[in-house]
Amino acid sequence: MATTTMPAANLFLDHPDSIAPATLFVDVVFDRPFDHAYTYGVPDAMRETVGVGKRVECPFGRGDKTTEGYVIRVADVPPERAVKNIARVLDDTALLDEHLLKLTRWMADYYLCGWGQVLHAVVPAGVRDKAGTKNVVFVQPTPREELPNPLPTVTPKQKQALDRLKKEGQPMELHALARMMGGGTAPISGLISKGLVRKFVERMERSEIDRRAEFRKEPGESPGHPAADAGRLATPIVMNADQTAVWETLLPILGEGGFHPFLLHGVTGSGKTEVYLRAIEEVVRQGKEAIVLVPEISLTPQTIERFSGRCGVVAVLHSHLTDSERGQYWRRVAAGQVQVVVGARSAVFAPTRKLGVIIIDEEHETSFKQEATPRYHARDVAVMRARLANVPIILGSATPSLESWHNAHRADGYTLLSLPNRVENRPLPKVQLVDLRHEPKTPGKHFAIGPTLELGIKNALKAGGQVMLFLNRRGFSTHVHCPSCGHVAQCAHCDLSLTFHRHKAALVCHYCGFETAPFTKCPSCSQVSIRYQGLGTEKLQEEIEAKIPNKFVQRMDSDTMSKPGSHQRVLDAFREGLIHILLGTQMIAKGLDFPNVTLVGVVNADVGLHLPDFRAAERTFQLLAQVSGRAGRGEKGGQVMIQTFTPDHPCISLATRHDFISFSKQELGHRREHNYPPYQRLARLIVRSEKESLAAAFAETLAGAFKAAVARVTKPGAPSLRLLGPAECPVFKLNGYYRFHFQIQSENAGMLHAVMREVLSAAKPPHGVEFQVDVDPYSML
Repeated sequence: MATTTMPAANLFLDHPDSIAPATLFVDVVFDRPFDHAYTYGVPDAMRETVGVGKRVECPFGRGDKTTEGYVIRVADVPPERAVKNIARVLDDTALLDEHLLKLTRWMADYYLCGWGQVLHAVVPAGVRDKAGTKNVVFVQPTPREELPNPLPTVTPKQKQALDRLKKEGQPMELHALARMMGGGTAPISGLISKGLVRKFVERMERSEIDRRAEFRKEPGESPGHPAADAGRLATPIVMNADQTAVWETLLPILGEGGFHPFLLHGVTGSGKTEVYLRAIEEVVRQGKEAIVLVPEISLTPQTIERFSGRCGVVAVLHSHLTDSERGQYWRRVAAGQVQVVVGARSAVFAPTRKLGVIIIDEEHETSFKQEATPRYHARDVAVMRARLANVPIILGSATPSLESWHNAHRADGYTLLSLPNRVENRPLPKVQLVDLRHEPKTPGKHFAIGPTLELGIKNALKAGGQVMLFLNRRGFSTHVHCPSCGHVAQCAHCDLSLTFHRHKAALVCHYCGFETAPFTKCPSCSQVSIRYQGLGTEKLQEEIEAKIPNKFVQRMDSDTMSKPGSHQRVLDAFREGLIHILLGTQMIAKGLDFPNVTLVGVVNADVGLHLPDFRAAERTFQLLAQVSGRAGRGEKGGQVMIQTFTPDHPCISLATRHDFISFSKQELGHRREHNYPPYQRLARLIVRSEKESLAAAFAETLAGAFKAAVARVTKPGAPSLRLLGPAECPVFKLNGYYRFHFQIQSENAGMLHAVMREVLSAAKPPHGVEFQVDVDPYSML
């Protein structure tokens, strides 16, 4: 069965006569940026074990270094020249089925990277390494027709073991049988040598081995599972008129199946989750499975809690799991033991067997975009997976991405579903803009919280409510400089300022992780008048605790939430009222539902607004609208206070009115005017080197190749193609590399890809120079 049209290259033998000629051949791709497969022969001893979707070890390159690759085709037609043989088959079963192979092939073509690179990224390390499993020796009685004649004599211990094994009626783990006999394995080994018992080895989950051991100790005890159980049955809520209308549109499609993309636009608190749950329940009732993508790891525990009570067995896949846990969940999903897979972007590759629906919550989130090869966007990959699997997909958000919103208004695009009101007719929270240009300065060293917001916090707490404060900046001081000479503390490897973290007493680069001790004097002019300015969540916590004593304040950012289970513990404590004020970065801004939150404060709405990125206004609007939506979800109602220096900016003023439609209309007008997505496709190519001159020279070489390729594909009357660059990246030096970038735009995706492929296929960077390709980039810095 052919799975690809990728051309295969023969790996020619230096001495083909040294190996017996093969009669079966495989095409293999490696974790390399190659656009073709390599053909190998299969030794006769491996004919029965090799297969598409399995990994093999092969001699690769001039030195015949043993290299792991993925089989993407098996054929019995020999190539024109003799080829090397594979060395070993690594997997007992295929890791990827035909559906995932087609999906990853599309990804390699679209994101302009090697197919092997995509496959390596899709299959978790815990699956490749078989983490969480071990080889187990089993024994079983020899079949009667194969017993030795005459039968050998046995010792009493051997007879006892043989009788127990026959009574069991199924293979037993060698050491488990020995423990039951109250001794070692010698009697069983004697039975094996006499031909009365045979042994075999099977690779098993460690959890299954432990479960079997516990089951034998306590026969009445039910086994546990690493995925959430379906034992807690939750009662579906009664849907309102808006939800009912949406559900009546979805239900026939879920019943019929077939690819159908939906965009569910619902204001915060409108009951999107109940629609998701009904959709999952329906496909599970049909014997199918669901994939649910959530953007932040902090959302996963709450999502699992909601789904596990109504939707069968739920497994979670995300980057914070250990390799063993990821491997265990992946294998359970592949075995059909899980009905619902919940996770961050990598969960889009879950090896479900009977996929029935894909759901993407908060589909606008930028965390769905991967910033390492393959640089895919999980939302777009999910849409393609739904198309290939011929199943519906539901994209939900209160603030949809402008790409999805545009698709929902095209004749051949998504079906738009709307939930314009909150459940139980609760009003959206009132939003008050606090203009920091005219806000009185507070006395003392603290300045983040102005008098208006401080009074609002105290009033909310006095009335028995809880408070959430949002600031999308980690650390204590985000700007350390010398007022005498103007020196700014910068990363040694990046053109980025260092952030002071008081809890670890260090200056830290949030990109590359570089750390250095805080300055006691200026490293440039030796003056001691160093100033630690700027505001991060660490300093905000100190200020809140000083201004509002005797209240429990908890900070939630990547510095405090690094330990396993920390998200769940904090959110549980907040829900129980043990935490009065929860402050943090964007991980508290989305998806969380706490009815007792009566005030949400945005400490600085301007963070991120003025970055040199065409999506800056969209991101600001989305963050403000999402964080505002955390307030007023209970009977007490709620309000939002937003501190800003630019209250008249459209993305801020429209966010205060919860007016996404007006914002989208205005912002899409700007995008159309400047030919940015969704009206034109965009790709970015970055050239980088530790030596600035090498990067600059190769960027100029690529510029000539780009101009020639553009001239060849651009014909009179054909769609236009725009090339910008090379230019220095906005952050010129990053992680020790000097960077130049190109930006390529076209209304025709095929033309854009044709130009990129032509240039990249001929690009031969000199030693010390690298380039990175990002199709549909989400970071322009």
